[in-house]
Amino acid sequence: MNGARLLHLLQFASPALPIGGYSYSQGLEAAIDEGSVHDAISAHAWLVRYLDEVMARWDGPLLWRLLKAFEARDAAGVKAWGACFLASRDTAELRAETVQMGYSLTRLIAELGIADVGPPGDEVSLPVAYACAVDALDIPHEEALLAMLFSWAENQVLVCVKSVPLGQVAGQRLLLSLRPDLERAALTARTLPDADLSNWSPGLSMLSMRHEVQHGRLYRS
Repeated sequence: MNGARLLHLLQFASPALPIGGYSYSQGLEAAIDEGSVHDAISAHAWLVRYLDEVMARWDGPLLWRLLKAFEARDAAGVKAWGACFLASRDTAELRAETVQMGYSLTRLIAELGIADVGPPGDEVSLPVAYACAVDALDIPHEEALLAMLFSWAENQVLVCVKSVPLGQVAGQRLLLSLRPDLERAALTARTLPDADLSNWSPGLSMLSMRHEVQHGRLYRS
C-alpha cells in the first residue's frame, strides 16, 4: 500500500473522525455497570469474545461483502448487504448508532468531495458509508477491514479506560494484546461462507436493551 492510501486509511479508520464514534460503547457500558467487566482480565475476555462471536462472524464479513460489491459496481449487492446489516441491529440503540454514524460519514465524504453514497434521505449504515469511502480512495480491502476491526477495538478499550476504570498504560497493554485476535477475526471475516454468517449474541442484545433504561450513562449505546 502506497503512502497516500495509507494516509487515507489512517484518517477514515480513526476514532477521531468527526462522526461520533467516541460517544458509543456498543453494550460495554451496561456490562461494566452490572459488573461483568470490572478489570483488565474481564475486559480482555469481553473484547475477545465480542471479536470472535460478532465482529468476525457478522460485522466484518458484511463489510467485506460491501467492499467487494462496491468494487464490482454491484448496486444491488450494496443495497442488499446494507439492508441486511440494518436489519441485524436488534435494539433501538444499536440501530440508531449505525444510522447516525453512517449519516455523518456520508455527509463528510460528500462535503470532502470524495463520493456520494446514495440518494438524500436514505438510511445508510456505517459499514456502507465506510465501504464507499474505501472504494473511492482506492484503499486495499484487507487493510481496510483490519483497520475497521482495530478502530472498533480501540474505541472499546477507551471505554474501559474511562469507565472500568483502567490506567492508560493498562489500556495500551490491552490493545496490544489483541493483535492476534484481530488478525484471526479479519481472516475469518474474509473467508466465512454466506451460510455460516451469524449475529447470534443474545447476551449482548439483552445488555443493549438494559442500557436503554440504565440510570446514569456516559455513552449513547
